[in-house]
Amino acid sequence: MHHLICLFNRISDAPDAIPRLRRFILDLAVRGKLVEQDPRDEPASELLKQIQAEKERLVKAGEIRKQEPAPQVAIRNQPFELPSNWQWVRFGAIADFSAGRTPSRHDVSLWNTGDYPWISIADMKDGEVVTVTKETVSIKAKNQVFSSEPVPVGTMIMSFKLTIGKISRLGAPAFHNEAIISIHPYLQAMDAYLFKVLPEFSRKGDTKDAIKGATLNRDSISNILLPLPPLAEQHCIVAKVDELMALCDRLEAAQTERESRRDRLAASSLHRFNNGENPDAFRDHARFYFNHLPRLTTRSEHIQQLRQTILNLAVRGKLVSQDPNDEPAEKLLIKAEQKKGKWAGPIEEQEVPFQLPSSWIWFRLGDIATLKHGYAFSSAYFTSEPAPFVLTTPGNFYEKGGFRDRESKRKYYSGPVDPDYILKAGDLIIPMTEQAAGLLGSPAFIPDDGRIYVHNQRLGKLGFSELVDPEFAFWFFNSEFFRGELARTCTGMKVRHTSPDRVLRVPFPLPPLAEQHRIVAKVEELMALCDRLDAQLTVTHTESHRLLEAVLNGTLTSMA
Repeated sequence: MHHLICLFNRISDAPDAIPRLRRFILDLAVRGKLVEQDPRDEPASELLKQIQAEKERLVKAGEIRKQEPAPQVAIRNQPFELPSNWQWVRFGAIADFSAGRTPSRHDVSLWNTGDYPWISIADMKDGEVVTVTKETVSIKAKNQVFSSEPVPVGTMIMSFKLTIGKISRLGAPAFHNEAIISIHPYLQAMDAYLFKVLPEFSRKGDTKDAIKGATLNRDSISNILLPLPPLAEQHCIVAKVDELMALCDRLEAAQTERESRRDRLAASSLHRFNNGENPDAFRDHARFYFNHLPRLTTRSEHIQQLRQTILNLAVRGKLVSQDPNDEPAEKLLIKAEQKKGKWAGPIEEQEVPFQLPSSWIWFRLGDIATLKHGYAFSSAYFTSEPAPFVLTTPGNFYEKGGFRDRESKRKYYSGPVDPDYILKAGDLIIPMTEQAAGLLGSPAFIPDDGRIYVHNQRLGKLGFSELVDPEFAFWFFNSEFFRGELARTCTGMKVRHTSPDRVLRVPFPLPPLAEQHRIVAKVEELMALCDRLDAQLTVTHTESHRLLEAVLNGTLTSMA
């Protein structure tokens, strides 16, 4: 185990390294591999005799009912081999348990009088003490519904419905609901060991399907198989598990702090990158960021932040150098004014979100683009079988932009179609309704794949004047600025909507056309870099996970 901890820095990059290490510690514990067996310890068979004697005493005292002896666990049913002085037992043979109740919600006199805490699964924190509950029950509920005293302080409770194996202790006398059992080992000295090992084995019990999820019943709870060590070894196991879990806590805290420092460094670097006050400062910040790229992009969210930074710089004129030989956008405006009669409206000074290079100019999107709604095609002609037309839907968009071929989930249309609603390869479309988070305004080009796509309702088809490279517009629609403008002006709470008027009033930063082409080329180059980083991150996480499993399996083998 010491060898494993020494290797932790090598395996800590795996996404679930700490949780997996915790599970491994418990796995060693229940296999008798965490602490050494002492031949002087009284074997589990003798412990079972003590438990049986205590059960007989409790039956005689009228504290529990007489039970049929639990059948021994056949060798073929034993999950794994145990040390010679351990024994497989059924949970019902070593502990008594009882489920709680929920008083009638129709009788308000039973509820929230402050007399007794009432625990639901939501009140439980796994492995911790329950001290606060959302609800209480009355003395009347105690007398008429529970007909007993509250469960005592310190009692172990565990969920066995919906969330199976969530375990806690009572920090105050309390009642609980019927999805939770209170557990009373026949020998109190076994309580701490059961608290450690019971949850994992309960999740392997014989569950039944219920409307809201998996559940155990009384028989399946009683028949949960548990490895039973000698009592003295149980105490040693609990102490060692506590020691190693505390070490895991420290490792987790150190890992969290490292990641937090890395996140702050990445955020600070991107902020400086975004806000360089002059070209020299910008180049210095860019050089720092890209020189330290592997350290600053260790999670997928770091790469997503980098993608947005690239687009942020692109639409602000900071991604490529301005060329004084380019025809400035102001001259393009003069040409546009000569052709266009009606304008979407001037951009007031207070509306200008950021400063642009002198060769750029602000337009309303509606001054350089058109946006057309789709058609509400009759569902009578929808089919999953191949047909002449493919129906475009919100499912055809990626959140980060781009066309998503739904393949086996592709929806076809077999009815008549007005030619005005047939999309051409290269047409740019956006969703006007956000049917999945992040899709409002996400752009996609219709692919040139030989299929005929039709323009469905709630999707907008964009057309552009000769002033705009549609590829530049595509990246603009992916920018935080554009998405933020749509979010600011949209309607709807659960499902957000926008309209052609709202989209076309968004301010649009227009560079010279030649610069648009250079920006598109640079963005595509850098997005390809981000794709490679994403792929490398996946490979790194996979390799880290494999290394983690190899180290754990090697540790287990060496202990055999």
